[in-house]
Amino acid sequence: MQAETVLDRIVAHKRQEIQRRKEAAGRGEAQAALPAPLNAHRDFSAALRAPGVSLIAEIKRASPSRGSLRPGLDARALAEAYAVNGASAMSVLTDARFFRGSLDDLSAARRATPVPVLRKDFILDPFQVYESRAVGADAILLIVAALDDDELQTLQALARDLGMAALVEVHDDSELKRALAAGASPIGINNRNLHTLEVCLDTTLALRPRIPEGVIVVAESGIHTASDVARLVDAGVDAMLVGTALVTAADPGAYAQALVRAGKAVPRRRPSSEPKGDR
Repeated sequence: MQAETVLDRIVAHKRQEIQRRKEAAGRGEAQAALPAPLNAHRDFSAALRAPGVSLIAEIKRASPSRGSLRPGLDARALAEAYAVNGASAMSVLTDARFFRGSLDDLSAARRATPVPVLRKDFILDPFQVYESRAVGADAILLIVAALDDDELQTLQALARDLGMAALVEVHDDSELKRALAAGASPIGINNRNLHTLEVCLDTTLALRPRIPEGVIVVAESGIHTASDVARLVDAGVDAMLVGTALVTAADPGAYAQALVRAGKAVPRRRPSSEPKGDR
């Protein structure tokens, strides 16, 4: 019998949380929670198609591996700093139990900036997709490791129907095959193993050549320096999602600006048929 992993614990807790939220909503149909009119849609995918590697800057209060990351974090102020320094999109952690986030953080970030906002959470149920649209999310994260194929297809289609993008996250070749079979774009390659929390940037470099042209590719986690970004540019990645390095920086806005500049500094090459190694 396999030992319970970090992802197993998070998903088990999230399913209980979803049930409580449904009961608290007191509605038979989740879509009844949608306000009228809805917030205007911001095109998350289009924001990542600019030349070079675009920055998705993350608002994250804590993580399971490091605990509190930025005491007193002000989601609105941080979002403004990211946007003014060139971030193409925002990612907001809304999980309360493990990341100390909230839907209020997402709403505050979206009100403060003109860029698209991704709800980063463990989305397992259609209720959460409707909930995401209701609070103004322009995109949601779908983690292949946490979903079966039917769930992935259903949640991805519902997001599209509600005018949101779905960033479909993978970590290995088998998950990538499932994402491609589901027609996913954008695809996020998480350099962090969600079962062990180990991080390796080579994960993106190994999987990127297996993704067809035309699919937007986002590298997630383990990105800290201009040299990290240069490797992503060279690999043909479209965007980078950076969280911990930004929120723990003394000046997150200046750090965001440096990453944006690094992402635009090197002419983008077509991805090769072989993964790049360390340089």
